[in-house]
Amino acid sequence: MKVAQKRAELKKREFTCRYDERLDKQERFIREQQMRIEQLKKENLHLRKSFETSYNLNCWKNTKPIRFTIDILKWLLRPHAEKHVLRKGLRSLRCYGLKETLQKGRYRASCSQSFTQLLRQKLFSEGELATQRSDCFPRAIRFSIAVPLYNTPEKLLRAMIESVLAQTYAIWELCMADGSDAAHVGVERVCREYAEKDKRIRYQKLEKNFGISANTNACLEMSTGDYIGLLDHDDLLHPAALHEVMRAICEKNADFVFTDESHFYELPEDVYLPHFKPVYAPDNLLSNNYICHFTIFKRTLLNEAGLFDSACDGSQDHDMVLRLTEKAERIAHIPEILYYWRAHRGSVAEDPGVKSYTVEAGVWAVQKSLARRGIEGKVEPVKPGMTYYRIRYAIKGMPRVSVLIPNYEHMEELKTCLDSVFKKTTWSNYEIVIVENNSTSPELFDYYEKLQKERKNVRVVVWQGRFNYSAVNNFGVSFCTGEYLLLLHNDTKVITPDWMQEMLMFAQREDVGAVGAKLYYPDGTIQHAGVGLGLGDMNIAGHMFCGVNGAVGGYMGRLLYAQDLSAVSAACMLLRRSVWDALGGLDEGYEQDYNDVDLCMRIRQAGRLVVWTPFAELIHVEAKSRGKEDSPEKQRRHTEESVKFRKRWQKELDAGDPYYNPNLTLDRTDFFAADTMRQHDAR
Repeated sequence: MKVAQKRAELKKREFTCRYDERLDKQERFIREQQMRIEQLKKENLHLRKSFETSYNLNCWKNTKPIRFTIDILKWLLRPHAEKHVLRKGLRSLRCYGLKETLQKGRYRASCSQSFTQLLRQKLFSEGELATQRSDCFPRAIRFSIAVPLYNTPEKLLRAMIESVLAQTYAIWELCMADGSDAAHVGVERVCREYAEKDKRIRYQKLEKNFGISANTNACLEMSTGDYIGLLDHDDLLHPAALHEVMRAICEKNADFVFTDESHFYELPEDVYLPHFKPVYAPDNLLSNNYICHFTIFKRTLLNEAGLFDSACDGSQDHDMVLRLTEKAERIAHIPEILYYWRAHRGSVAEDPGVKSYTVEAGVWAVQKSLARRGIEGKVEPVKPGMTYYRIRYAIKGMPRVSVLIPNYEHMEELKTCLDSVFKKTTWSNYEIVIVENNSTSPELFDYYEKLQKERKNVRVVVWQGRFNYSAVNNFGVSFCTGEYLLLLHNDTKVITPDWMQEMLMFAQREDVGAVGAKLYYPDGTIQHAGVGLGLGDMNIAGHMFCGVNGAVGGYMGRLLYAQDLSAVSAACMLLRRSVWDALGGLDEGYEQDYNDVDLCMRIRQAGRLVVWTPFAELIHVEAKSRGKEDSPEKQRRHTEESVKFRKRWQKELDAGDPYYNPNLTLDRTDFFAADTMRQHDAR
């Protein structure tokens, strides 16, 4: 009797625990929805006020004939797919103005020309595809390709299914859940036709259209594969897609795999602006869903992450990829175009602005990801209508930043730099340590004296040895009292007042080792947007986007959002003092060149990230302080330091920059395509 009572009590306790867990889960969900509703109400109120203000402006009323004319032109052009460029141009003109539209157009045109030759080449020959069909792998993995259907045109539906049937790897199943309405009964007819011919094709007609997330979940629930791939109902897979993914899984034991992709119009041969992606980079992914297509992940990951969330419809893929990568242990990137994303009128591929709710859903997806990680921050679009996101992380406390500036002779440049820091910087807790190195100008020393009297947070220390940038900074750090070190060149000028906060919010993270800023030449072109391995002089390291118009978004928007890179410039670099001390500072074997890149390489070698943010902006007159490499002695030193860097980091140089892409040329810094595809044995 007692045993029975104990069992009953245990069952009752277990039931109570399960009930409490479910209740807590529901309460958390309700709280999240209430928070989202409040956020939407505030945003709606703000938008209504903005609309009312704009609507009553004279400029809005006076430009009504122009807007009407543009709308008529768009209506006339709508049926013609070949006019897509003009349609996008008109929208950009209306949203961003003439100047930015022209700049975007020129950059996009030059990029497209660079990709033409590359995209005409076949990734695999027919013979290679035939060989793939007979390849034997050490594992037998079944892939479930999940495709939610909704009113899919028959021609596009058949093309999608045929692209799966053409796969050189044969162990797969195609799972299609159909939410089409009564006017599109042809979707069911086509699917059942294919399902009768091939048992690997599975089809389910849904009661109604439940939305993209719920429809995709229906696909997942009918799937039985070890790995799951996501495919849109009007897109195409390359015949070798599953074969290459299978190889990545076997070679790297990957539980999450993604590939490069390209948009197209009618046929895959019409591809334009392919997306050559970096490896998995967590800050890039928070800033935008660059992973997107083609995505394959292990079923056990899905079990941990959960199904698609209907609250994120519009950016449900971004939400899912964030959740999966948070759980994944081995993420592999295949730098090959294995997915073709169809662009047509009304699609996000053609213009994200046609579905504005995707931006809101993306903000919500990223905000939820921050909450799961226990990170406090506010997410917002970089620009209205763009699916690139800016995160304003909360800074913990008021840590002191020690700004370290080496100087030699250049009083005017130093004064300009310091005046901009004093005038614009909104972060209050900072000190400046100037390391004087062999100047002789009496006016400069008078300025030093006056500066230290007027500014209690400024100190001048003297390095009497010959110039060695690494040694000078290592010496200067010994006088710094801050928790953070900010290496800054004397020929820089602050643009954004919150530049320190924008760098601090990343540097405070334990997984981040260094943070770099966006630097411009005085003419407004880019001087530094991160450092890429293999670029520049002697194919060692060069500044990305150097010389590009600073107003453009760059290749795939990479000038618009914070991201992980291999290195950043010490012209403006922030890092924690503890990171500096752990690595022993700059290597004094690099007197002037590659010392910052070497430091970043050691930071990454220690398992930390290097982040570049476009929201900390400065002007930088490069090489103003010490001059260019225009003497035999300087050229000899430059060569010696290049050889030293190559010897130390040869393995990494040979492997290529993980945050670039092997399909992009090393001869330019603005992300143009290489002349030829990589050889198969190099993949």
